[in-house]
Amino acid sequence: MAGGRPTTTTTMSALGSTSTKHKHKQRVLLSLLATLVFLVAASVLLSTKTQTQPQPQPLLRLHLLRRQASDHAALVSAYAAYSRRLKIDASRQVRLFSSLASSLADLASRSDVDKEAKDRVKLARQLVSESKEAFDTQLKIHKLRDTIFSVHQHLHRARKLGDLSSRIAASSTPKSLHCLAMRLMEHRISHPQDAFPSTPASLASDLSLYHYAIFSDNIIAVSVVVNSVIRNAAHPSRHVFHVVTDPMYLPAMQVWFAKQPPTAGTHVDLHSTAEYSFLDASYSPVIRQIETGNQELSLLHYLRFYLPEIFPKLKRIILLEDDVVVQKDLAELWTVDLQGNVNGAVEMCFGGFRRYNRYLNFTNQMVKERFSPRACAWAYGVNVFDLQAWRREQCTEQFHQYQQMNEDGLLWKPDTVLPAGLMTFYTTTKPLEKSWHVMGLGYNPSVSPEEIRKAAVLHFNGNMKPWLDVAMNQYKQLWTKYVDSDMEFLQLCNFGL
Repeated sequence: MAGGRPTTTTTMSALGSTSTKHKHKQRVLLSLLATLVFLVAASVLLSTKTQTQPQPQPLLRLHLLRRQASDHAALVSAYAAYSRRLKIDASRQVRLFSSLASSLADLASRSDVDKEAKDRVKLARQLVSESKEAFDTQLKIHKLRDTIFSVHQHLHRARKLGDLSSRIAASSTPKSLHCLAMRLMEHRISHPQDAFPSTPASLASDLSLYHYAIFSDNIIAVSVVVNSVIRNAAHPSRHVFHVVTDPMYLPAMQVWFAKQPPTAGTHVDLHSTAEYSFLDASYSPVIRQIETGNQELSLLHYLRFYLPEIFPKLKRIILLEDDVVVQKDLAELWTVDLQGNVNGAVEMCFGGFRRYNRYLNFTNQMVKERFSPRACAWAYGVNVFDLQAWRREQCTEQFHQYQQMNEDGLLWKPDTVLPAGLMTFYTTTKPLEKSWHVMGLGYNPSVSPEEIRKAAVLHFNGNMKPWLDVAMNQYKQLWTKYVDSDMEFLQLCNFGL
């Protein structure tokens, strides 16, 4: 087109030759080009010096044309600005403007531009009219995108608030549990003779028995764990439960097990955290951080990292969470060969999910150097610990190192203990067969009945604990059948079982 004379027909032909995908953008550009051509032409006419006095009618016509061109230029400029926002292809613009420069040069050398200028204005009107609908549609799309973005933001905030509410509901003490603890405490004060007898030290350290550790201040949850183990054990008298609780709840625990003593010769050994003198700020970074105001840490949750110190005479122990139900005899766990490892646990990774990169901050240089982001994460709930291997590997010292490094919460979120365990027992964990520990009954409504039937231990991990009103009904009966529902204090506190 360089050096040729641009006409309306030529422009429309060029417009029709573009692909359907860029039709709207080209129309906007052509409208802009048409207006620019006219403005240059009009400017050339007005600046040309003639030898004769111009007639009034041609001047009036040029004035009207110029005003129309000015009006359409404003519209075209608006569309052009929007087109620039759509990131029109730069190379195509270069070609079109080069062609326009040649056309303008040719037009400037001629004086008979009156008819062609009117054609250009007509073309500009046509293009603006055709582009208006598309422009309005794009504007609506833009507004719709803004609305969708705003809805996504509101949804994100609502989910965060929902998660926070669920965590508060799961971690706070329901009115019925608080009532139960208060009733038991009242009975302990008014009937001091109903004290639960302490377990003989010889039994508490007998290596021929099966020892379990439970750290909790939830009285009814602990009783369910104990009851479920006993009822499914082939030899209940060989099982010893070491329950460690907060000093405030120890008297209530003692009354409960005095009123509902374990059956079949099973032993329950009750203690409070205050009995362990080694747990002070000079030794434990957890105690130090709690004393300096870190309210996200719970001593009961972190006691699992002090098993060798709490049970110095034991060689092996099984850690049970207070939100599990046992369905099979756990004696077989004592025969599992850990192959020199410290921890026996069920892994929970599948595909790319629940691996170390979900729980640890791999932007930290130390984490990046010591751990693999693809390493499979395991779960707390039912864990077998070889305390001799623990002492040999100095796992408590390793935990102290990591806990000190995480004082500002940069390695993992301090409101959960699993990341600390993943780091402490990295490369020293033996995977257990998955049927030993089936998880998700506190958040997943789709756990298969077959998995539940085969499971040795069911874990109500999640926010929908079975003792809460938000518990999932399809799983609740698996837990409530082990509750001592005839206990008088439960009836007084209106437990909805």
